[in-house]
Amino acid sequence: MTSLLLQITTTADADTTAALAEGAEAAAETSVSLLDLAMNGGWAMIPLALLSLVGIYIFVERYLTLKKAAQNPEGFNDRIKSMVLAGDINGARMLCAQTNTPVSRMISKGVSRIGSPLKNIETSIENVGKIEISKLEKNLAALATVAGAAPMLGFLGTVTGMIGAFIAIAQAEGSVSPKLLSSGIYEAMVTTATGLIIGLPAYVGYNYLVSKIDSIVHAMEYSSIEFLDLLQEPQL
Repeated sequence: MTSLLLQITTTADADTTAALAEGAEAAAETSVSLLDLAMNGGWAMIPLALLSLVGIYIFVERYLTLKKAAQNPEGFNDRIKSMVLAGDINGARMLCAQTNTPVSRMISKGVSRIGSPLKNIETSIENVGKIEISKLEKNLAALATVAGAAPMLGFLGTVTGMIGAFIAIAQAEGSVSPKLLSSGIYEAMVTTATGLIIGLPAYVGYNYLVSKIDSIVHAMEYSSIEFLDLLQEPQL
């Protein structure tokens, strides 16, 4: 009796092992690598790859530029104020040149116009501010285009892929195998997934950069108002 139970147990273990091995082999056969998916995505994967490279380049370049532009030294406005009140115009210009930020370039223009009517000084500062804001926003429109175009391009690739899949089904003789149908559909859906993977980070990155620019513009406005108020202070 004991030997019979051992034989049954051994047979069950062998069957379980064989089933697991078959399941592993089936999983290995059905698993698809990312490279295979990219290769099966069709023509749309090429422009999507280009859009991803463009989006990464713009975000990194703008991030580094905005990070540098936001590094206004602590106490810069106070030092400018003390120099202007002391009549050290050349010292104020040198400090602005050494700082080299959007705020310092605006203030430098204002310092160079000291002695002119206040309205002219304000106009000069505003003009420099517009130029600096334009520099900060460089290529942001392109990043927004990547965020919007990538999902649309991915969807277009899916539509064209589905059309090709149904054409293949229509041309197939006899009954259509589920494998033919499913493979055509999943290959077509790859482009939509890729477009979303590219578009979502680009959209988030765009909004992040816009928020950074808003912060820098706020600092520029604050510094310009403070400088103009300084020029209107009564001289004792």
